[in-house]
Amino acid sequence: MARLVLSPKILDYLDFGTPSAERDIGRGLEKYFVESAAYQRVRSGDKTIVLGNRGAGKSAIFQVLAKRERIAGSHVIELSPEDYSYELLNATLAAENAGSWVKHGAYAAAWKYLIYVLVMKDLSKKGMRLKGAGGEIHRYLRDNHSNSHMGALSLLVSYLKRLEGIKIGPIEAGLRSVELDRLYKLEEIHNLLPALRQILEGRRVVVLVDELDRGWDSSEDAIAFVAGLFQACVSINGLHRNLRVYVSLRQELYDDIPALYEDAQKHRDLLETIHWSEDLLLELIAKRIRYSAQEQGYSGDTLERVDDTACWGAVFADPAGSFKYMIDRTLYRPREIIEFCTETLEAARGRTATLPLPYEAIRRAERGYSGERAKDIAAEYRFQYPGLLGIFDVFRGRGHAFGRDDLELLCLELATGDIPTRETSSWVPNCDPDDLIEVLWQIGFLTARPIGDNGSFFGVHQVQHLNLAAVRHFQVHPMFRAYLGIEE
Repeated sequence: MARLVLSPKILDYLDFGTPSAERDIGRGLEKYFVESAAYQRVRSGDKTIVLGNRGAGKSAIFQVLAKRERIAGSHVIELSPEDYSYELLNATLAAENAGSWVKHGAYAAAWKYLIYVLVMKDLSKKGMRLKGAGGEIHRYLRDNHSNSHMGALSLLVSYLKRLEGIKIGPIEAGLRSVELDRLYKLEEIHNLLPALRQILEGRRVVVLVDELDRGWDSSEDAIAFVAGLFQACVSINGLHRNLRVYVSLRQELYDDIPALYEDAQKHRDLLETIHWSEDLLLELIAKRIRYSAQEQGYSGDTLERVDDTACWGAVFADPAGSFKYMIDRTLYRPREIIEFCTETLEAARGRTATLPLPYEAIRRAERGYSGERAKDIAAEYRFQYPGLLGIFDVFRGRGHAFGRDDLELLCLELATGDIPTRETSSWVPNCDPDDLIEVLWQIGFLTARPIGDNGSFFGVHQVQHLNLAAVRHFQVHPMFRAYLGIEE
C-alpha cells in the first residue's frame, strides 16, 4: 500500500469542512462530496423523499443536487427554513376542533397550490414564451399574482385561510360543499396544468424542501404541514418527468407522525433512508484530506494513487486503530466524524508540529466532542423524550457495562421516581423498564450484545433489527462515555 506523507506545514491549512452543508457548498463540498448509492437514486428521481437522522447528510445531498441541476440548466426552487414557521401557522389558523375541517387534506391542497404557482412564476421569469401554453400561464399570473409580494409562507397561509373560512364560516351546507370541492381540486389553476405539462417538455424544474425540523414544535399545524407536504409531493411528481419535488425529513419526525407513516406505506418505493457504513465515512474524510492537500499544492495524481486508509494515516497515527477508535464514538453520521476530526485538529494545533497526529490529540478532543454529542442527541429527541440529558446523567460514573437485571432495576428506579429527573414527567413514569431500555437503544445511547455473540456490542446504527427483549448484556455507547466520566 502506498504511503502519503504530508508536510507539517499543512497543519495550519488542513480543513475537514464545516458540519453545515449550507456553509460548506461554497467551500468545495461538491468537490469532495461522496456520491453514495443513496445520492444516485435521488439524483435520478427514483427517490424523492429523503429520510435520515440529524447530521446524516440530507442537506448535503440537496445542496449538491441543486448546484448540479443549475449547471445543467434546470430551474431550481429552494424553500428554506425562513419560508415556513410553525409558530406563525399555529397562531394564524383555527384549531381543527373549532370547526369541521381536517387540516391534513387542507395543507396538501395548499402545498400543491403553492408549489404549482412557484413553478409557474419561476418559468415565467426566465424567458417563457408568451404564445400558446406560455400565454395561458402568463395571463393567470398577471391577473392573480402580478402585484403580489407575498413570500412562500404567506401564499401558503392565504390558501389555507380560504379553506378555513369556508370550513368554519357562516356558509350554508350546500354552498360550502361546492366551494370546498373547488378549492381542494385546485380549480383556480387546474385548467393550467396541461399548459404547464407542455412547457415542461422542454424545461426541467426541481423544487427542494429541506430542514423541515427547523423550529419544529410537534403541534397540530406542524404535523399537518409536513403530512400535507408529503402528499402534495407525491401528487405533483406525477404531473411530468421534468418536474421533481424533493423533500427531506428527519427520521424521528417521520416516525412520530402517524398520518405520514400511513401515507408512506402506499409510496414506500419513493423513500430513501440514508445509512452510512465505516467504509463510506472513511471515504468522506479521505476526500476532504485530498482536497485540502491539493489546495496546498500537492499533486492531484499523487493523492489519487493512495487509498483512503493511507490518506487517514497521513493525518492520524496508527491509521487502522485511530480510525476504529474515532468511528466507534459516532452513530455513523457524517457530521459526527467531521466534528471529531476537526476537534482533534484544533486540539493538536499549537501543541505538536508534526504529522500524523498522536492519540493524545484525539483524547484531548474527546471530552468536548462527547459532551456536544450528548447535548445534541438530547435536543434531537426533545419533543418525544424531554429531559433526556437528565436520563443520561443517571449513568454518570456507573461503569459502561450492564447486565439486563441491573439495567432493568436502574430503569425501574427512574420510572418510579426513586431516582428523580427533571422534565421527564410526560413519558418516563409511563415506561416499564423494557420500554425505557428500548428508548435508550433506539436513540443510540445503549449498545447491545446479541444472543450467541461472545463479544461484540452493536448500536441501532449498525443493526436495524434486533430482538432486544432477549439481550442480556448492554453497554453505554462509547460516544457518551467521556462526557459521563465513565472509565473503561
